[in-house]
This record gives sequence, C-alpha cells and structure tokens, in this order.
Amino acid sequence: MPVRVVFFDLGETLFDETRPWGAWADWLGVPRLTFFGVLGGVIERGEHHRRVFEIVRPGVDLARERAARVAAGGGAWFDRADLYPDAVPCLHALRAEGYQVRLAGNHTTEEEFSVGGLGLPLDVVTSAAACGFEKPAPGFFAHLVEVAGVRAEEIAYVGDRLDNDVLPARAAGMVAVFLRRGPWRYLHADRPEAARAHLRLDSLAELPAALRDFDRIGRRIEQERP
Repeated sequence: MPVRVVFFDLGETLFDETRPWGAWADWLGVPRLTFFGVLGGVIERGEHHRRVFEIVRPGVDLARERAARVAAGGGAWFDRADLYPDAVPCLHALRAEGYQVRLAGNHTTEEEFSVGGLGLPLDVVTSAAACGFEKPAPGFFAHLVEVAGVRAEEIAYVGDRLDNDVLPARAAGMVAVFLRRGPWRYLHADRPEAARAHLRLDSLAELPAALRDFDRIGRRIEQERP
C-alpha cells in the first residue's frame, strides 16, 4: 500500500534547536558552551536529553522553570525563524501531492500549541504529552496509527534519531525515514542500525521523490530481502 500519511519529528527534523537550547542555557545561567558540551555527552551516552538539566542544575524543578519562562514571555520552544530552510517547501510539496502531513514529537502541550500557531502547512500537530506516551515507547507509535486512521504501512515517520524515531517507527510497521542532520547525524549515521531505515536522506528536499520511489520499487525490494 502506498504511503498516505507523513509524520514528522520536530527538533532537528523541521526545526533547528540551537536557539531554544541556547535560551535554556541563558535562563539557567550556564555558559552556552558548557551546556551544549554536557548535552552532547548526554546524547552520546544514550540518556534522555532532559538529563542535561539535572547535571547542570542538580535538583532543578523543570516544570517550575518552564512555567517561569512562560510567565516571563520566553517559554515558546520553537519559532518560525528556527525552521530549517528545506522544511516548509517540503511540507507544501507533500500536501500538493495529496499526503496528510502531521507533526508528532516528544514535547509538551504548550509547545504543541506554540507550533500549531505558526501557520505551517500541516493537517495535525500532536505531542507526547497529548497522547500519553513518549518516544520511543511502542504506545506512542500505536497512537499515531490510531489517530491517522490508516494502516501502519501507509504511514512514514521522519526523524533525526535512530533510537527515538527510526527503529521504533520501523518496529511499529511504518516506513522509517532517517534524516541525517543535527547532532545525531554525527553520532548515529555510521551505526549499523542506520541500515534499518527504509529511507536515508540528507535533506527534506529529497523526501517527496524518495517516498514516490519507495512506493514504486522500494516495497518490492524490502519484500524480496531474506
């Protein structure tokens, strides 16, 4: 069956997270180089990215700090200025070809509403907080199948991480698309598991044609593999 619905991760897939993470470093009073260095170490160890807050500010109440940032007028995680240049053209191209285009990532409902208010060409924006599961939990991807109203093999999930996006999406029966950029490009792209992705791309500009080619010949090749 052809792909009918395309779900996107947010950070380092559609949005560059440099500014949002830097804003958190500034808010916590941590030098940006220190904050980004610790974040890189957390990523390399395979720990949850929120672990960086516990390391640089032991005992931090992240929910309280987030609420304080919102009250100070600086709580929005993403802004249109953070979009990668290939993001919006890709979304428009997919919708023009008849795909449903949706966002679903590990974010709060506030961040979900913030992205939903950016006027992007999207059919649905959802978050881990809204569905009750966080990636890479199977329940997260099962929820996406349920709300999409199609079979798992008719869904493509596009993300920048093997552990959170590609491998669990593939395990759920979706077409797993590995977008090689951001920190995980350098940490994940050379791992053997990267071969598990149905599609491996360096730009979202490649995605519409890659999906067409996969539906045309890629599925047959997958079925013929031992």
